[in-house]
Amino acid sequence: MIQRRLPHRRRPQPNIFAILLAMLAFLCLPALFAFAHAETVPQTARSKAAYEAQVSGVKAALAEKGLTLGNPVFLQITKEPAELTAYVQDADGRFQSYRTWPVCAVSGDLGPKLRESDLQAPEGFYAVRPGQMNPASSYHLSFNLGYPNAFDRANGRTGSFLMVHGSCVSIGCFAMTDPVIEEIWTLMQAAFEGGQRDVKVHIFPFPMTEANLAAHADSEHAAFWQSLKPAWDSFAASGEVPRVSVRNAAYQVGGAQ
Repeated sequence: MIQRRLPHRRRPQPNIFAILLAMLAFLCLPALFAFAHAETVPQTARSKAAYEAQVSGVKAALAEKGLTLGNPVFLQITKEPAELTAYVQDADGRFQSYRTWPVCAVSGDLGPKLRESDLQAPEGFYAVRPGQMNPASSYHLSFNLGYPNAFDRANGRTGSFLMVHGSCVSIGCFAMTDPVIEEIWTLMQAAFEGGQRDVKVHIFPFPMTEANLAAHADSEHAAFWQSLKPAWDSFAASGEVPRVSVRNAAYQVGGAQ
């Protein structure tokens, strides 16, 4: 999909996009299928080297905030501003902000992904299990967001292999620099090894304030964005990741998991 390096955006010609998408599929699919059902985080020499390079620094940075490597992790992404924030659970069971990084490149515009090849990155609520971690990515390291989720499928949305990855180049994904994806990978690997079943990833178009929603009230996606707001508000108020389910093709947000 198209690449956006903020603040400049340029939409490639469709034939170029088709070629790039085909290349991505050819390069990435064998590794993704190989790891899909892993119950532990798959490893390669590259991922092991990344973890070893990052682990001591991540431990020290967490300790400064009273947090521990291996505790559960939660990720939150916004498109505008294009940022990814990692939260780590503290001793009281609440998630505290560890670090926010700029997303180096992200595809499309504000609004959810609706169909294959629509040039959009997804919005909504996703979960990453160990088998969705790809240590042999063509883009350094990556993890599959799990699009389409139950909501996407219930609403007829299509697409596949939407990732967060390194290399700072996006063809439908959220791309980070290589050092940043290594740091995120280290947090997630340690959390999985500590017993976390999946890492929740909540993706929003922008911070879900009343002012931002009012500014985008005329968008065709306004009703969908309103359905995301309860999860944003719940986490902001409690520091606990809300339970999100799908009923009648709509998101239902409950209490903490």
